[in-house]
Amino acid sequence: MAGTLLSSSPASALGLIEAYQAALKNDPTYRSAYYAGEAGKENRLLGRSNLLPTLSGSYSASQNRTTVTDPLGSVPRDYISRSATIQLRQALFNLDGYARYKQGAAQSDYAAAQFESQQQEVISRVVNAYLDVLYKSDLLALVRVEREVYVEQVKVNQRLFEKGEGTRTDMLESQARLDASEASVLETQDALNNSRTTLAAVIGGDVGELDKLTPEFETRPPDTVSFEAWKAVAVERNPDIKTLVSGVEIARQEVRKAYAGHLPRVDFVASYTKSSADTIQTYAQDNIIRSLGVQVNIPLYAGGSVNAQARQAVANQEKAKADLQGQRDKVLTELRKDYDSLMSNVARIAALKKSVASSELLIKATQQSVKGGVRINLDVLNATQQLYTNKRDLAQARYNYLLNTLRMRSAAGTLSEADVREIAPYFRPAS
Repeated sequence: MAGTLLSSSPASALGLIEAYQAALKNDPTYRSAYYAGEAGKENRLLGRSNLLPTLSGSYSASQNRTTVTDPLGSVPRDYISRSATIQLRQALFNLDGYARYKQGAAQSDYAAAQFESQQQEVISRVVNAYLDVLYKSDLLALVRVEREVYVEQVKVNQRLFEKGEGTRTDMLESQARLDASEASVLETQDALNNSRTTLAAVIGGDVGELDKLTPEFETRPPDTVSFEAWKAVAVERNPDIKTLVSGVEIARQEVRKAYAGHLPRVDFVASYTKSSADTIQTYAQDNIIRSLGVQVNIPLYAGGSVNAQARQAVANQEKAKADLQGQRDKVLTELRKDYDSLMSNVARIAALKKSVASSELLIKATQQSVKGGVRINLDVLNATQQLYTNKRDLAQARYNYLLNTLRMRSAAGTLSEADVREIAPYFRPAS
């Protein structure tokens, strides 16, 4: 199990691929979806069974004690009756059975699309939880640096106050900020622990250390595929849309099943019966009956239930169509948002990379100024705080870029394990 796997090598960081594979084994939501999909496959065979012949057999045996009375007196007879029958029935005209056959196929497609959606959903949950832990770790590093800044600020104000160059108000203000930063560190640590707990629930084991996003991470060139092309793929392949397309077909066949209540059913029936002393008239006789025929059942009146079921089925069909249109609109709206966000994230990442480089140069320059007596250590800490802020924003933009990419592929119905393997090299153990 994943818990054993993860705890057996505590020194190694948990990679994205390992997290995903552990989720496939241990995530209860995914396992539930898997077995639901397996059960749904059987609907196709169940539906087809309505068009195939049925073969049944029966056997009965009973001890009989009969008294026959005639003008000469009463004669008791004790005998055993036996009867064995094999019957074959094949539907010749059965609209209800045909509708159930089509409905069974649609139900299997519905279950398959639902499982496909869950396959993509577990990828999204793993990657989201994984990146959330990394982002909360970045936040924790930032607030710790901020705390160091306020610790140094308190020391500076204390020295200035002792020299008569500062005020008690400055000291109290700095101390208040330090106290607030201490609380922020604790709050961020709790948020990180919660994120790690969420990831642990998904993968079914202890999280440990995670691989970090590499500084060499580069975005791809802006997507040359137009939004209309993404839209066309999404309408055709999105599993949630395909699920509701099958739902419309299921509802349509439910309408046909309801209308079948007005139509006759015609069956071909063949039977073979062998009986012994079946009645008092056939006492001490063996009979064999072979029969071939057609059986017609014609519904006449069912208290109005057929018409009511038909109206109900039509209403449910219209609801299914409305649900399908609503899902299409929802998917395309989210796709549009992710597409635009992906485009803007590329430019944002480029700008933040420059900001990080500038912050690093600022720290070096400030450190040189401290050595020359122009700046103090607090200036270095302020510059370091700015660097961590820029690094956090850059990491968040990169995380959002990856999530946007996965969400777009999920909306298009193309998200798979191959996409996880494609982004996994962006993460490496921290050096």
